[in-house]
Amino acid sequence: MNILKFFRSFIYAANGIYHVVKSEQNFRFHILAAVVVILTAWLTGLSQLEWIIIVLSIFGMFMVELINASIERVVDLVTPELHPLAKQAKDLAAGACLVYAICTVIVGLIIFIPKWSGILL
Repeated sequence: MNILKFFRSFIYAANGIYHVVKSEQNFRFHILAAVVVILTAWLTGLSQLEWIIIVLSIFGMFMVELINASIERVVDLVTPELHPLAKQAKDLAAGACLVYAICTVIVGLIIFIPKWSGILL
């Protein structure tokens, strides 16, 4: 194993994360949402299992957004002109983000609503 290549791969990954934060509005929105959820979770007093679920949901959303951005870049590289299949590929990737975002909202509601029901009533 080449240790230099191994550590260089972390730099490449960090560059990718930096690029998506800088260029993708939706990714920045998800960072803001993650901060709000983490603060809310801390104030709510979640169990260890609930924290694990929240962390997996947050980082899963980040991963889906990174994959979506990757697909968009590859499609743009392959065909810079408008093409129905290119549009479908981008729409499908964006749809995956939306589906996962809806999933994380449902999971969040399942975790938080029972905790807040005593406070809100």
